[in-house]
Amino acid sequence: MAETLNRSDYWQVLGLKPGGDAATLKRAFREQARRWHPDLNGSDPVAEERFKQVNEAYAVLSDPRRRRAWEQGEAEDSSSESDPFATGFPSFEAYLDRLFGRDGGQRSARQRDDADQPFGDDDDDDDDDAAGPVPSDGGGWSGWSPRRDSSVTPSPSPPPPVRAASDAESLVELTPEQALAGERIEIELADGLLVEVTTPALAGDGWRLRLAGVTPGGGDHFLQLRVRTAEGLRIDGLRVLYQLDLTPADAALGCQAVVPTLRGQVRLRVPAGSSSGRLLRLRGRGLEDGERIGDQLVEVRIVVPEELDAAEEALYGRLRQLAQERDEEGGT
Repeated sequence: MAETLNRSDYWQVLGLKPGGDAATLKRAFREQARRWHPDLNGSDPVAEERFKQVNEAYAVLSDPRRRRAWEQGEAEDSSSESDPFATGFPSFEAYLDRLFGRDGGQRSARQRDDADQPFGDDDDDDDDDAAGPVPSDGGGWSGWSPRRDSSVTPSPSPPPPVRAASDAESLVELTPEQALAGERIEIELADGLLVEVTTPALAGDGWRLRLAGVTPGGGDHFLQLRVRTAEGLRIDGLRVLYQLDLTPADAALGCQAVVPTLRGQVRLRVPAGSSSGRLLRLRGRGLEDGERIGDQLVEVRIVVPEELDAAEEALYGRLRQLAQERDEEGGT
């Protein structure tokens, strides 16, 4: 055992003023034991010695008989006592379990308070003060036992690591009618959890719905809505969107184009000089909701052929030449 300390040092080792009550003594001991335990200090020789001093101080101050003898200045016969840590130091959690006589169930219920969080008030377990770090036979740690009869079991296995949160996404396809009224759907997540969701009324293609905190680890799961028809019509609330591909000649000269709608095909006049991104409106060709009815918007997109034959290449070359000459005349 560490060299016996003088009368005033036991309180100093625990960071207390003389005369502290049992609850204060226990809290101070646990705090100092955690601070100096070799497992938590990389086997620092200084920490080992301080830990032994903390253990000895608590052993004396927590035992009414030994404390009374020490306060009266009576010498304690330690000739028969060997160093209880001669064979090594137990883990910090096992040390507290054995010291305070807690069984596995008590440890499991209080593991967070004893190991994972700073020590705080625990006056509700005053019976812990009946146990003291006194060797039962003068041997090492294996010979130690609490002052009361108890069954000591190993500490439970640590909890599994917390998985990092990650987001996930699913594609949900709806018909125009389902998107208009809202649809109840079931989504099976990666861990097998079934989630029932009702999509909002007047939902549109490309909308993303968020299911917060449902993935393993607490991430979000997003539902990507796809509301399209076989003809390429996209639904957005009551509006219908359609992309019309035109050749450069048709866009430049204007043309008549056949366009699909929810109620059949219609012929649309495309004005001359239409550039990509131009929107043409077909009134009353969108979705109907009671007395309300939406429009259909047709977006012009100019598409150039991937391959040109000799005649087409010559014509495009001539068009470029004419455009350059026009720019030069405008500059002069």
